Amino acid sequence: MLPKIYFLLFLLIGTLTCDEGVSDDDSYEEIEVSADGESRRGKLLWSYHPLLELVMKVSGNSFIYKGNGDFFNFIRDSYPLPNGRTSPLPEYDFVIVGAGSAGSALASRLTENRNVTVLLVEAGKPEMLLTDIPAMAPYFQATDYTWQYYMEPQPGVCMGMENERCFWPRGRAVGGSSVVNYMIYTRGRPQDWDRIAADGNYGWSYNEVLQYYMKSEKASLDGLENNPYRNKEGVMPVEFVPKRTKLIKAFLEAGKILGHPTTDYNSPHELGFGYVQTTTTHGHRQSSAKVFLHKHKKRRNLHILPETTATKVLIDPQTKTAYGIEFVHNRKVYTARVRKEVILSAGPIASPQLLMLSGIGPKDHLTSLGIPVVQDLPVGRTLYDHICFPAAIFTLNTTNVSFKESRALNLKTIIDWLRDGDNDLSSPGGVEGIGYIKTPVSDDPEPVPDIELISIGGSIVVDGGPGGSKAVRKGMRITDAVFNEVLGAIDNSDTWSAFPMLLHPKSVGYLELKDANPFSHPRMYGNYLTDPRDVATFVASIRHLQAMAATEPFQKFGAQVHRGRYPKCRDTPFDSDAYWECAVRTFTATLHHQIATCRMGPAGDPRAVVDPELRVHGVNKLRVVDSSVIPRTVSAHTHAPAVMIGEKAADMIKKTWGLLKS
Repeated sequence: MLPKIYFLLFLLIGTLTCDEGVSDDDSYEEIEVSADGESRRGKLLWSYHPLLELVMKVSGNSFIYKGNGDFFNFIRDSYPLPNGRTSPLPEYDFVIVGAGSAGSALASRLTENRNVTVLLVEAGKPEMLLTDIPAMAPYFQATDYTWQYYMEPQPGVCMGMENERCFWPRGRAVGGSSVVNYMIYTRGRPQDWDRIAADGNYGWSYNEVLQYYMKSEKASLDGLENNPYRNKEGVMPVEFVPKRTKLIKAFLEAGKILGHPTTDYNSPHELGFGYVQTTTTHGHRQSSAKVFLHKHKKRRNLHILPETTATKVLIDPQTKTAYGIEFVHNRKVYTARVRKEVILSAGPIASPQLLMLSGIGPKDHLTSLGIPVVQDLPVGRTLYDHICFPAAIFTLNTTNVSFKESRALNLKTIIDWLRDGDNDLSSPGGVEGIGYIKTPVSDDPEPVPDIELISIGGSIVVDGGPGGSKAVRKGMRITDAVFNEVLGAIDNSDTWSAFPMLLHPKSVGYLELKDANPFSHPRMYGNYLTDPRDVATFVASIRHLQAMAATEPFQKFGAQVHRGRYPKCRDTPFDSDAYWECAVRTFTATLHHQIATCRMGPAGDPRAVVDPELRVHGVNKLRVVDSSVIPRTVSAHTHAPAVMIGEKAADMIKKTWGLLKS
């Protein structure tokens, strides 16, 4: 195994010419990429440039690439159809659209029964060697491994971003967002799920969903896996990050001083702080594709089609029964029929988009676009998102204590990571700890946090300095002008920060179609911070961070809050509530946790799209199985809940059709 990896690595980062089998008569793109990231000649597909730039920064060399294909194809996973097939079957028992966190789990569990056939279509490519590196997560925000979505312009938020628009990258890969996310494993509080069940969603209480969290989990957490709410025999690895800075100890100690115990933050019994838990193994990313699909891709009853876009669910308008999908693969239009069900697992943006393109959605909206209405449902009318503020940064008077890209990206570090997985490259974007707090402005009567603190062994300036990639700031789409004015004075210096993430926003957004073209991005309206309670919660969280930084554990490092000069806050006194509100509105960043666009609810719920068994209301043989069905905000990053939903849906579907494992 290792010799092959080493060969691929040296091939990737050495000085080379790659012709990919083209002749002098072929039409191809030629580019010389140098160590400073500049393109000396020709043009390369834009979405690959950040990765090639990284390769050059690591090696300090340049190479000439000649090709008309996919440069990284030789280090991607592959999913050939079984039995030498070159095209899919005309009919399957189930067709699943989307091979993300939920879809991968669902496809794997359904095909455990060898008599069940499943077609899994995914718009993105398979993952590759570079996506396995946790520290690489920021780079992939700017590649074709993500849908490059932008929120519609909203005055007063994302003021420091390009064109003052919020960037919403979503995973576009076999494995979905789990290929590009920060791998953080969180489940939500028991009250979150019990409230969902109390709304009439039978089967979704905390104790009922817990068994499905546990079913997937293969935990190795220094003994925590022995707790009755954890599992060490599942398939999805969950571990602590092997590389830590001294700042995580300060974070946990400061938390204790302020009344937050160090605990397993996924415990149902108490709120607290803890080391971050990630879906990795020995410092290597474990996406849902790697966990649920890769080992089973030779199953004869599982057909996986990457780079395939579903354009419509086929529904009989008379019986309102789904009978297949239309999709585009290799520039050809196909249809696949189903004997049992069509299942949408395309995520909180693409699943509602596909429903509306297929005639399921708000009647007036579909009619205005000329789409025949099959079922009038509030698709896309509810949208919650977790946003954070990444610029509550504290300078330190101690050097070499925080993560820095300049120390991590070199050939020796990469080879060490390949061998041992325990150096800086194993860090998921510098995240080291998670802390749940309930701020003084919370009006929740139960012990439910309103803020998650994501402790970083550094800050968003770690990617700066001479030759720095600036991948983190670019991934957030922060403009150079604003970044330099606010943070330029501390660029590439030793710092500490913790992103406060708003867990239960009162502001509610929505999405709708731009037009009837399935290749257009929908229009998305986050409505961030339109409820003043959300602003008050952010300000309260920043005050909490300041109190933490003032404790002895952080004062040992000389922690001082950075006085950022925000362009639109110049007349606002530093450290006033108004100053911090303006700062949050400048650097408003999504954590990519959109939910509720295909909201779950019982019959009679005017905001519901699917019922508690995830069946689309009023349409037969059609379900939605992904994070879009979560009806309320939850105190969790959405990867683990999406996997849980896929696991639970598999059992519900098996029960519906009388399927037994064989």
